[in-house]
Amino acid sequence: MNHALLPSPLGPIALTFDGGALTGLYFDGQKHQPALTTSGPRQDDDPIAKRIAALLDRYFKGEAVELDMPLAMHGTPFQRKVWAALLTIGRGRTSTYGELARQIGSPAAVRAVGSAVGRNPVSIFVPCHRVIGRDGSLTGYAGGLERKEHLLALEGVLPAASLTLPAASLTLPGMRSPPVMPETR
Repeated sequence: MNHALLPSPLGPIALTFDGGALTGLYFDGQKHQPALTTSGPRQDDDPIAKRIAALLDRYFKGEAVELDMPLAMHGTPFQRKVWAALLTIGRGRTSTYGELARQIGSPAAVRAVGSAVGRNPVSIFVPCHRVIGRDGSLTGYAGGLERKEHLLALEGVLPAASLTLPAASLTLPGMRSPPVMPETR
């Protein structure tokens, strides 16, 4: 297992990968993020890290991107079923926890679905940010509600006015200046 740290307009992103597969993508401070000390050596120049960095760059510029490498997400069979259902939520669309529960054949398991969504190890590419409350509210997000709001605005679900974060939160140690925020549509 290896890891890398990548800059983004929403703050640093930690990436974990093993044997050619992406195992995790976490925003700085995200809930349930494993300690990077248990994720092997830092390999920012690894081809996987460079590929993910290029995809994230395109994503944050507003382009639709698809992950073109295998995922190796570790979780319970129920969690993996929920994470697979997240992959069916297209860019610019949302789903509710109840809809996901029905989709996986467990309509009474709305809270368990919410817990599994919150433990999704691959942010952005396994789009847990596209899950909202049944009333349309932006319920919890392990990466922080400001980031969820930004991602949904970037994808055209919310108004572009949502695309604001303080510049001080955008730098990695050793960076000279924050990354440029994408232009809104």
